[in-house]
Amino acid sequence: MSQTTPITIYHNVNCTTSRNTLAMIRNTGVEPEIILYVETPPSRETLKGLLAAMNMEPRELLRRKGTPYDELKLDKPHWTDDQLIAQMLAHPLLIERPIVITPLGTRVCRPSEQVLDLLPDP
Repeated sequence: MSQTTPITIYHNVNCTTSRNTLAMIRNTGVEPEIILYVETPPSRETLKGLLAAMNMEPRELLRRKGTPYDELKLDKPHWTDDQLIAQMLAHPLLIERPIVITPLGTRVCRPSEQVLDLLPDP
């Protein structure tokens, strides 16, 4: 893969799956743009763009484990998409990870091996 191939990862350094995904990208010889989304959450527009690129609803991108999901009662059906997005921006740990963007697509790479579908053949 060319060093100029643009790859972006929304990364959480405390997540084993995210670290494994980053290692798989680096094994191709590319250093991706790393967005530490817990410290620097995406804008509302960026998050909506990621959801659209992945053809996902906001509820599908919510992470439960190790997040305020249960205390916020986000499982209740009354939450609108805009309200769920607002909660993800206020509490970035609610955003499932890692999200990888390449010219071949955008995806939540869980398990890590899903990133292989986003990397061009060597």
